[in-house]
Amino acid sequence: MNKHIAIVKNLLEMTVMKIIVQKFGGSSLTNDERRNQAIDKIEAAINKEFNPVVVVSAIGRAGDPYATDTLISLLKTIEPSSRELDMLMSCGEIISAVIMANSLKSRGLDTLVFTGGQAGIITDDNFLDARILHVNPKNIINAVEKGKIPIICGFQGITEYGDITTLGRGGSDVTASIIGEALGAELVEIYTDVDGVMTADPKIVPDAKVMETIFYNEVFQMAEYGAKVLHPRAVEIAMRSNIPIIIRNANSNFNGTLITNYDRTRSYREEKEKIVTSVAYIGNRTQVKITPLRPDGESQELLLENIAKAKVSIDMINIYPEHIFFIIDGKDENLLIKVLNDLGCHYNIVSDCTKVTIIGNRMRGIPGVMARAVSALSKENIEIIQTSDSHTTISCLIEGKYTDRAVNALHKYFGLGK
Repeated sequence: MNKHIAIVKNLLEMTVMKIIVQKFGGSSLTNDERRNQAIDKIEAAINKEFNPVVVVSAIGRAGDPYATDTLISLLKTIEPSSRELDMLMSCGEIISAVIMANSLKSRGLDTLVFTGGQAGIITDDNFLDARILHVNPKNIINAVEKGKIPIICGFQGITEYGDITTLGRGGSDVTASIIGEALGAELVEIYTDVDGVMTADPKIVPDAKVMETIFYNEVFQMAEYGAKVLHPRAVEIAMRSNIPIIIRNANSNFNGTLITNYDRTRSYREEKEKIVTSVAYIGNRTQVKITPLRPDGESQELLLENIAKAKVSIDMINIYPEHIFFIIDGKDENLLIKVLNDLGCHYNIVSDCTKVTIIGNRMRGIPGVMARAVSALSKENIEIIQTSDSHTTISCLIEGKYTDRAVNALHKYFGLGK
């Protein structure tokens, strides 16, 4: 990693570059009108004396000709290997990048298209969900020095042995962040089809509003706890490199949401700081209560080891001398039941639950927040099945049928609406 950082520093010393990374989601590129709106954003960056580096997702969504899910649907018979599937899925971003480059050229802007590998993104060989090992952005820097706009295929990289890999769902966000870090960008802009990061899911909370600013750790927690905001790894990268991210609507001139570190010199334009900033939720959770064969650490360890071997992820775990409580993704319910039956455990399953979470950077050290959350749900006659908390989150497990009511109740109780 140090070798590549040194290369970048040497290249950057040759010229003064004010880099902005602009990532455009698939819904922002579906037709000429939307691509032209995206180009307007790129030209606006150039007019502000930025050197834009563009990252694109595959065009459109499931059903559109070149969307990732559409490409996967072409495989109707034998399931391919993960390596071959990554090769197929990478095609969507390549098509998108070339079309975007052509649109930019029609507006008199010179471009150069790069696959993830050509952009210097080197990953491990965990196909379908690869992790980035390092980035060598020399090709991108050379393109910028020549006055070209690099168009980079998001969502993908390459192994040290030349195999194409993909970075998992939402991986284009990760591409934008890691390229921003590698280039020492001043800003990463994520263009999507919403006006910014919202206090709750607007599909179920009518008065959810766009936040002007949010801290890295808050948006990270939102992504982890179910909000479809930004890939958690993209936030981690931006946080460690201290590069601001702005979430913006590609189809409007709305200011969007600034994601940054806490800065006491910044004017947030809020009358007062809120303890809770957002509400997120994850549905289709299953709660499990287990009575191990023996109430001892060795029995509990054996149980957890077998669950891990079955690749079942557990959450909200509470361990007591005679019982263990946790939740899992509902899709893993049958797999877990087999493990428990094989071990001869006594257990109880509660299906179709939802984990509702309040998030706030300022909850740390503030007493009574849990009590207020419980009060908000109690007033709606919503039973809390289980709870968990951290410095910045409080989660309540409830029956899934109460999801909308619970999210709206918490959103209203903590004064997050318009």
